[in-house]
Amino acid sequence: MPLDPQVQAMRERSEKAGTPPLYTLSLAQAREADLAAIQAASGGGEPVHEVVDRTVPGPAGTELPVRIYRPSADPDLPVLVYFFGGGWTLGSIETSDAVCRTLANATGALVLAPGYRLAPEHKFPAAVQDCHAAVRWVAAHGKELGADPGRVAVGGDSAGGNLAAAVTLLSRENGPRLSAQLLVYPNTDYLSDTPSLRENTDPYLFNRTSVGWYWGHYLADPADGGHPLASPLRADDLSGLPPALVVTAEFDPLRDQAEEYATALAEAGVPVTASRYDGMVHGFFCMAGELAAGRRALAEAAAFLRERLT
Repeated sequence: MPLDPQVQAMRERSEKAGTPPLYTLSLAQAREADLAAIQAASGGGEPVHEVVDRTVPGPAGTELPVRIYRPSADPDLPVLVYFFGGGWTLGSIETSDAVCRTLANATGALVLAPGYRLAPEHKFPAAVQDCHAAVRWVAAHGKELGADPGRVAVGGDSAGGNLAAAVTLLSRENGPRLSAQLLVYPNTDYLSDTPSLRENTDPYLFNRTSVGWYWGHYLADPADGGHPLASPLRADDLSGLPPALVVTAEFDPLRDQAEEYATALAEAGVPVTASRYDGMVHGFFCMAGELAAGRRALAEAAAFLRERLT
């Protein structure tokens, strides 16, 4: 089907304004523009019962900033650790603020968003290590937060979805036990050369050049792209991973590799739901303020998490 009319209107506004692709900007400019665009399309964040910013121990003695969203004063809440997107290069806790608020309210879960280290200042696997450290901390200290460390899910969009998938692989081997994974249009394979990657080249949308630009910042060596913590689809064994919801968009260069990962999970015996949103583009999950499909996808994600965490 064609682009959704709401997406088409957004694209036309970008073209009329001459909005440059992020990959043509300096890193500082791209980070600023990316956050501004997401905040403009998110519709603002819902109020939640409590929001707390703090730090938790990271790898090798570092400190990680985290933001904790509590939807109620109830004790023993389940937990969602949510990783923001941005190609491992852009983004911050602010990037996913509206999504985290919505998911906290809609799931009744405590949501924790870690601020992991970004590339190119910190190459792979720094972000994976930070994200796993945050999950391990929650499992060890959940009771202190009024949360249930036995009911922890991970999730994220785009690079955040990639990091969530990588964390499930690490957690299977090193703990903690996870209840679910929410993967929203995740990167799953550096070596991918699929029809969706070749076909999506529109400069006013996330496109093939965007994908390469982000990978180029993230990897110190292209050979690292074959590592399963960078490309989860390359893992030899996907069995024993937590149930998954994989959300994809029709006009997204990452569509095929994300759906291939859903298929591989299912073939490994993992309960998985693959949900493609026709007419949508990469990023729509964070655009609930402008896109009805973004609101529907958030509701679907919340329903999946409620089922797996209660």
